[in-house]
Amino acid sequence: MIKLLPYRFELFLFTQVAILFGSLFVPTYWFEMWISPILLIVNMAFGTLFLVKKKLLYGFTLVLLFICTGISIQYFLTGNKIESISFIKLSCLFIFYIIVTLEMIKQVSKAKTIERNVILGLISGYISLGLLAFFMFLTIEIIEPQSFSGIAISSNGQTMLTEQLLYFSYVTLLTIGYGEILPVSDLAQKGAILVALIGQFYLVILTAIVVGKYINQQSK
Repeated sequence: MIKLLPYRFELFLFTQVAILFGSLFVPTYWFEMWISPILLIVNMAFGTLFLVKKKLLYGFTLVLLFICTGISIQYFLTGNKIESISFIKLSCLFIFYIIVTLEMIKQVSKAKTIERNVILGLISGYISLGLLAFFMFLTIEIIEPQSFSGIAISSNGQTMLTEQLLYFSYVTLLTIGYGEILPVSDLAQKGAILVALIGQFYLVILTAIVVGKYINQQSK
C-alpha cells in the first residue's frame, strides 16, 4: 500500500467515479447489491493512504475498514441484511469519510504548489462531501422512515433507496434542486440545508484558496 501513496488522489478519485456512475454500465440491482459495496471497500482502502503518516488515525481508519469489510462479507455469504448491523456499517462509513475528507482538504489547502494531484484532490474532496451527505440522508431515512417524498419505485416493486438518495445528495450539494425528491421531515430538511451550505463553503473558500495559489504560482 505504501507504494501507492504517490497515486492516492488518482486512485481515490477513480473509485469514487466508479461508485457514482458504475450503475450506468451494470444493471442497478446487481450494482447496488454486489459491485457498489466492493467499490466502496476499495475506495476506503485507498482513502487510508491519506493517513499513513498519522499512525493513530491510520490505525483507527483501518479498524473501520475491517469492520465494513466484515459486514459486507457477512451479507455476501448470507444474503441477509440485519438492520442493526447495517446501521453499524453506515456509522463506520460516515466516521471514516469525515476523517479522510478533512485530511484530504487539509492536504489540498496546505499544498505549496498547485499540481495535478492538488486539482484531483480538490475534485475528490467535493465528491467526498456528496458521499457524506448520502450517508447522512440514508441514516435519516433509517431513523425516520419516509423522511423523503418522491423516491422512485423500480419495476419489480423494490425501492431503489440508495440510488435515489445518492442522486438527491449531489443535487442538494450542487444546489440544483430539481424537486423530484423532497425532504419532508424536519431532520431531513435541516440536513438538506447543512449539505447545501457546506457545498457552497467548499467552493467559495477552498477552491478560492487553490485558485489564488495557482495565480500566484503562474505570476512568479
